[in-house]
Amino acid sequence: MRHLLAAADLSQAEALQILDTAEAMAETQSRQMKKLPTLRGKTVVNLFFEDSTRTRISFETAAKRLSADVINFSAKGSSVSKGESLKDTAQTLDAMGVDAVVIRHSASGAPHRLANTDWIDVPIINAGDGAHQHPTQALLDAFTLRRHLGSGGQRAENGTDLAGRHVVIVGDILHSRVVRSNVDLLTTLGARVSVVGPSTLIPVGAETWNARISYDFDEVLAEGPDAVMMLRVQRERMSSGGFFPSPQEYTRNYGLDRPRLDRLPEHSIVMHPGPMNRGLEISAHAADSDRSVVLQQVANGVFVRMAVLYLLLASQEGSPQ
Repeated sequence: MRHLLAAADLSQAEALQILDTAEAMAETQSRQMKKLPTLRGKTVVNLFFEDSTRTRISFETAAKRLSADVINFSAKGSSVSKGESLKDTAQTLDAMGVDAVVIRHSASGAPHRLANTDWIDVPIINAGDGAHQHPTQALLDAFTLRRHLGSGGQRAENGTDLAGRHVVIVGDILHSRVVRSNVDLLTTLGARVSVVGPSTLIPVGAETWNARISYDFDEVLAEGPDAVMMLRVQRERMSSGGFFPSPQEYTRNYGLDRPRLDRLPEHSIVMHPGPMNRGLEISAHAADSDRSVVLQQVANGVFVRMAVLYLLLASQEGSPQ
C-alpha cells in the first residue's frame, strides 16, 4: 500500500491488516507512556483546504503519538488564499523534504491528483475530498463495529468479523463522502449496508452502489439492524432550498428520536461521524444514550490513523513497541 486514497482501493486483506494494526496501537495507548518512537525523524503535513476539527486533530494526535513532527497547513492565511495552486503547494512541501501528506480538499479527486503526479513523491492520505471519499472515517467506523458486534449479534470487546452484519446509514447521502467510503469498506468486510434518505438527498447513480437504497427509515428499522449510522445534514453545501420541506419534516421522517431508538434490537449501536446536528438528524436522547458509540468513534480514529501512518511510513522497520 503506497497511498490511502479510497476505501474501494483496499482489499479485504489490506483492510483487515489496518484494523488489526489499529488494535495493536490501541493496546499501546492504554499504557501510562503513550508515545512511541516509531516515526521519530519523520515529518507529516496536514494539508487542509477545508475546515476540520476532529479529523485534523485526530491525524495530528496520531502522528505525534508515533513521535513524528507535524506541520499543520491551512488554506486560510496561506499562499493559497493569494492564488497559489495545488501543484505549487505540493512542490513547496516536496522541497522541504516532508515524508507524508494528509490532505483534505473540497474538490473530489484532489488526493488522487496529488498521488499521481511528479509534484511530490511521498505517501498521500485522503482525509476527505469533496463528496467523494473519506477512507479513514470508514476504517474507524469498521473498527468500532468490530469491537461491538461479536458473534451471535452480542456485544463483544473485540469482534473479528462483520460478515452478515446489517448496517443502516441514514440522512444526507447526496453530500456525504462518509457514506461512499463506508459502503465500499463495509461490503468488502462482508457486511450488508442499507442507505436511507429522502429522494432529494439520494445521488443519481446510487442504485449502482453495493447497498440497498430505501426512502423509508421505519421500514428498515423494522428489520432489526445491528448498527444505525446517522449522517449530518450538510446545510452549508445546500446552496439552494428544496431538499426537504422543513427541519421538522426531516426530523419526523429521518431523525433518530427516542421511539425509533427504543425499537432497535438490544445489541444495536448508534453511530455518527460528527459533528452532530442535535434535534435534526439525531435527538439528544439518542446521542447521549448507552447505545451511542460516537465518542468511541473519535477515540478509535486516533488508533486507526496511527495504524495507517505506521503501515505507510514504518511497517518495514518492524512492529510497534
